Amino acid sequence: MSDFYKYHGLGNDYLVLDPARSDLQHSPESVRLICDRNHGVGSDGILYGPLKREDGSIFVRIFNPDGSEAEKSGNGLRIFARYLVETGYVNSENFDIMTKGGPVSVHLDSPDGSLMTVSMGKLTFDSEKIPVNGPRREVLLEPLRVDDRAVEICAVSIGNPHCVVIRDTVDEHLARELGPLIERHSVFPNRTNVQFMRVLDRQNIQIEIWERGAGYTLASGSSSCAAAGVAFRLKHCDSNIRVHMPGGELEVFISADLSVSMRGEVSAVFRGDFADDMKAQLSSLDLRGSHQEDRPG
Repeated sequence: MSDFYKYHGLGNDYLVLDPARSDLQHSPESVRLICDRNHGVGSDGILYGPLKREDGSIFVRIFNPDGSEAEKSGNGLRIFARYLVETGYVNSENFDIMTKGGPVSVHLDSPDGSLMTVSMGKLTFDSEKIPVNGPRREVLLEPLRVDDRAVEICAVSIGNPHCVVIRDTVDEHLARELGPLIERHSVFPNRTNVQFMRVLDRQNIQIEIWERGAGYTLASGSSSCAAAGVAFRLKHCDSNIRVHMPGGELEVFISADLSVSMRGEVSAVFRGDFADDMKAQLSSLDLRGSHQEDRPG
């Protein structure tokens, strides 16, 4: 049994740490070390599971590379679903995964899980549910002061918070410049993921992404759903939208009640074991037994 399994979805890479296959635990310190691309394995996050809940459901915990815990991740969920298929935890083309941000449903478009559709839940623009500080409202085309610059934002949640900024042009520099300032703006009590979106036509949008707890990233499933949802809500796009990102493309489908699903690929990278030096470093962080409430499933 390997200590970790690495996959990527459009260049957005995650490590799966399965508590049934490895006795390594996790803490913010261990997550940061493992995800570090110079001192660790390197990844955009860690998927810790499967964890069995009392009702028999499969649960996964999602950690950002800064050690914080995320409610939901579209690429991460596709990756975790493929891991469940490859390791025999599931043997159906349709199954559910529980996350901190709510349940998702998975449909395998290919038997090996390399292509799948994930139903991500319903979008909400309600400031209390996202959350966004201030009076309760739908946060659509709202002015926001970012240092000495004025931007117009749309805030939305699909189990995790997002802030979409519509621009005529978007690029990596813009995401790196404004993304961290918006992520940690005081109006977002839980911080936020940030997407800079350009509408290409009725069926296509382009986004650049600054992920909460991860920074600039090549692709994001939940960001794609959030940005597509804003484009649909503002009537810039139809209900089936192709999202173009530096890492590749995802298809997003939005229903009349704002339920969202996405279709995309997942690629396996490698599986491996932590070397003794790495295990010693992790042990020195006093990680073992730090989450005794989790049980492998």
